[in-house]
Amino acid sequence: MNDLYALLGVEKNATDADIKRAYRKLARELHPDANPDDTEAHERFKEVSMAYEVLSDPDKRQRYDMFGSAGMGSAGGPGNAEDFFASGLGDIFEQFFGSGFGGGRSAGPMRGADAEAVVDLTFEEAVFGAEKEVRLRLPVTCTTCKGSGAADGTAPVNCSQCGGTGEVRRVRQSILGQMVTTGRCNACAGLGTVIASPCKDCRGDGRRLEERVEVVTVPAGIDNGQTLRSHGRGAAGPRGGPAGDLYLHARVQPHDHFEREGVDVHTELHIPMTQAALGANVEVLTLEGLEEIPISPGTQSGAVLRLRGRGVPHTSGRGRGDFHIHLAVDTPTDLNAETDQLLRQFAGLRGEKVNDAPHGLFKKIKSAFS
Repeated sequence: MNDLYALLGVEKNATDADIKRAYRKLARELHPDANPDDTEAHERFKEVSMAYEVLSDPDKRQRYDMFGSAGMGSAGGPGNAEDFFASGLGDIFEQFFGSGFGGGRSAGPMRGADAEAVVDLTFEEAVFGAEKEVRLRLPVTCTTCKGSGAADGTAPVNCSQCGGTGEVRRVRQSILGQMVTTGRCNACAGLGTVIASPCKDCRGDGRRLEERVEVVTVPAGIDNGQTLRSHGRGAAGPRGGPAGDLYLHARVQPHDHFEREGVDVHTELHIPMTQAALGANVEVLTLEGLEEIPISPGTQSGAVLRLRGRGVPHTSGRGRGDFHIHLAVDTPTDLNAETDQLLRQFAGLRGEKVNDAPHGLFKKIKSAFS
């Protein structure tokens, strides 16, 4: 997907009015009716229409600003101009020229709105997956009328204005000349039916606002900031319409010892210089708990040990990343007279020059070995 702001010729901080004005201008110039034999103009028309569809919607624009075209894919937005042209163009042109360009929407209950929520996860829950409860306050299907919106013993009837189609045809003048357009019927809000006796509990809407707790399954390997889509768990549609989707944004707590980089995990392990020089078996905290690992003689500070396949699981379920242990060799700072003298002897045997002992330490060294 090309840069949507560049397609409309606006800056990223453009206002809604700037975006609308830029789209109006380009739509007039590039519309297929004004360029019947210009294939390039047709393609550009599709692209700028797709850009406007995203940038004119605050939620879609925010996702695009945060995640780019990947955010549009995860949120159900158009992935390319062809997909968009087949699905979303009519909605845009209805704002400016009526809905006759892309064909009308079939009459019937509308889909409910999508919902968003944040799910808080510990580091371990994000790595290995978990079931989490999410509290939501959303429209749900009215149990009294079972979503029909009609009072007990009654039912919705066909709209007399549109004959049950949910649409009315209009002749109107536009920048492209006289056009016959199809628009949503205002009498029935495009549903094709009206309710003479509304349900007393939902007042004809077919749904009520309620607070509920959803149990969602978080897959292993999800990372901070990623979004999960749960189909059909958003707001119920009015008068029996299908529910929207629920988008869950993962917020992962940082860990005291681990840092994540993709599917790899990193940790730091401090060891004394004696273990680094002579080798040892030491304990380290891994994702599975404390484990004993070997330190080879002569290990240098900054060395990295890798435990293959011990990192974060791939969200596809195929394999895991690696676990990296970064070794930091600690130099002793609390030497007493005896250990100071031993280190000096060690340095002498290796022919390494060191500073003289601090004043007053010679007596302590002498008494320690007397």
